[in-house]
Amino acid sequence: MDALHELVNILDSQDKIDFKSCLSRKNKRNDVKNIKLFNLIETDDIKSLDKIYKNSKNKDAYHALRKRLLDSLLLFLSQRTFENSNDEIYDILRNIVVARFLLENNLSKNGFKSLDKAERMAINQEQFSLVNEILLLKLQFSHLDPKIDLEKLTGMFRINQDHMQREAKLRLAYASLRKELNEIHLKGKVVNLSELIETTIKKYQINRIDFMNYKSLYQILFIANEYAAINQNYSLIQRFLIKSHRFIESQKEKPDSQIFYKLHVLYYLANFSLRNKAFAESIDYLMQMEVLFDNKQQYKSVLYARQQLLFALNYFYIGNPEKGLGYVEDALADLPKHGSQTDIEDLMLTKAMFLTQLNDDESLSIMAKLTHTDAWYEKKLGMLWSIRKNLMEILMQIQFGNVELSLSRIKSFKRRYKKYLNQVNEQRVLNFVALVEKFLAKPDVIYQQTFQSTVYKMLEIEENRDIFNISFIAWLVSRWEKTIPYNITIRIIQGLSEVSPTKMT
Repeated sequence: MDALHELVNILDSQDKIDFKSCLSRKNKRNDVKNIKLFNLIETDDIKSLDKIYKNSKNKDAYHALRKRLLDSLLLFLSQRTFENSNDEIYDILRNIVVARFLLENNLSKNGFKSLDKAERMAINQEQFSLVNEILLLKLQFSHLDPKIDLEKLTGMFRINQDHMQREAKLRLAYASLRKELNEIHLKGKVVNLSELIETTIKKYQINRIDFMNYKSLYQILFIANEYAAINQNYSLIQRFLIKSHRFIESQKEKPDSQIFYKLHVLYYLANFSLRNKAFAESIDYLMQMEVLFDNKQQYKSVLYARQQLLFALNYFYIGNPEKGLGYVEDALADLPKHGSQTDIEDLMLTKAMFLTQLNDDESLSIMAKLTHTDAWYEKKLGMLWSIRKNLMEILMQIQFGNVELSLSRIKSFKRRYKKYLNQVNEQRVLNFVALVEKFLAKPDVIYQQTFQSTVYKMLEIEENRDIFNISFIAWLVSRWEKTIPYNITIRIIQGLSEVSPTKMT
């Protein structure tokens, strides 16, 4: 899908009406074809060129028209975002723009009043680059107000420059860590995360205390989350969890600028705790998020769906599947009309997994609603998510008697992911698929002691003790124990929880 199609697809019905009205006002001639092209793209008409230009020699004109339409749409979206956003950053920008206009027209009283308002918001939001712009404007027009203390203003400017320098170092460090993470993810590079972070801190000469705020902690935990997900081993980041927990416990109430980051920190800690099977701790972090949602409703849309998903997973793996399913269904019902598509897909896959574990064939109809391509899922939700979805579908088809379809899915899975899994040293996934193939070829093999021992030995691998991997292994065990997969999953988790990682106290 090209850029123009992608932009059109994110517009809601009102946006489309408003954009066409905007185009109509701009068009000076009656023969302009931009609205016609927009309508064809909106309806996904692949023969739009023939319907606009009948002569094939007009391809250059067609591409020029698409370019102009793309430019117009980008301008429309930027204006709409600026006008309609409730984000405080846009409020700051609006006040800066107004202040500059007023000061340039010698309306200093109201101009400086707008700048003062923008400055208070920018400082509260720790938007140091915007504070810098505001202070530069005050310095530039300081001659218009004799009450301005130039020396004091200069001092504030220099202090803010220090803040900006510190922020720049943190951003460089974050960018470096993200790049290294990409190498780990795509090329199977093996690193020690703790050492990598320590080296990065030294490289950019960052004071450790600068990392001790919610924003920096959020960025580090994002890296840690991706690292743990790639390795399928959340115990690898236990050290970061303990430090993060202690930081949270030591903090008093923070300004609104930190709430966005605090929510994400709590979310990551809840996710890490869940994946380490520390369910009570995970639920406690989620409840702290609930309190923040109640106090600051504007932040609820940011992480609400993912918070509800973690609630669902916690209760499901604790042993309360009805409550887990209830959370998923409520979250799907409560999603806003234009909610995140990735949140919807994640919730739907989780519901399908729950139902499969409970031997409910409704899971087939849920899975059938996940209609995007593998490439889309890999891009939007990650390679591991897509691999897990495909494995789930294979097991689901076997479970409900669709053996031929499951064999076809296995062939497709190996064709698409075998090379990648070998590149990132994930042979254990292919070993699991090989066991499933062996079972399909000769169903009675599951009653052999050697087969059962091989399956149980998979649980000795640390990476396979993740709750999702346990669910897959439990599925195989359930074949010879002739019970629903969920019973085996809970039994294994409860057994492993007796030797769970050190709690974060």
